[in-house]
Amino acid sequence: MRLDHLTVRTDDLEATKAFFTDVLGLSVGERPAFTFPGYWLYDGKKPIVHLVVASPERSYVPGRRDGGPLANDTGAVDHVAFFGDDHDGLIARLKRRKLEFTERTQVGTGTRQVFVAGPHGLVVEIDFAAMA
Repeated sequence: MRLDHLTVRTDDLEATKAFFTDVLGLSVGERPAFTFPGYWLYDGKKPIVHLVVASPERSYVPGRRDGGPLANDTGAVDHVAFFGDDHDGLIARLKRRKLEFTERTQVGTGTRQVFVAGPHGLVVEIDFAAMA
C-alpha cells in the first residue's frame, strides 16, 4: 500500500489553489467531472493534492456528513487516500471488524474505491485498480 493523495476542504477554493500552485509549485490538472467544485493539483504526472469546497451535502461514509472545515475535528483535512493491492482482503477485514464502509467505482477511470472512517474521525479512502 502507498499514499496516493490528500484531500483538503476549504471555504476559499481559489486562494487555496493559489497557495498550492504559487507557493509549492504544484499545477492544476485533469479532474473527473464531479458534481462539486474543486481542483486536482499535480506534481508532474501525479495528482497529489485534491481541493474541495467544504459542503454539508457530501458524504463518503454511511451516516456521516461533512459539516464544513471543522467537521469531525479533522480540520482542513477531508480525507487521506491510499492505493492498495488487496481489495478482497480489505473488505474481509472491514466486515470482520463490523466497520461501516462505502464502495464506489470512479466514473471515467474505473478505479474501485473504499471509504471508511477511523476512530479518530478522519475518512480514509483506499483505491484499487479497475477490474480487468
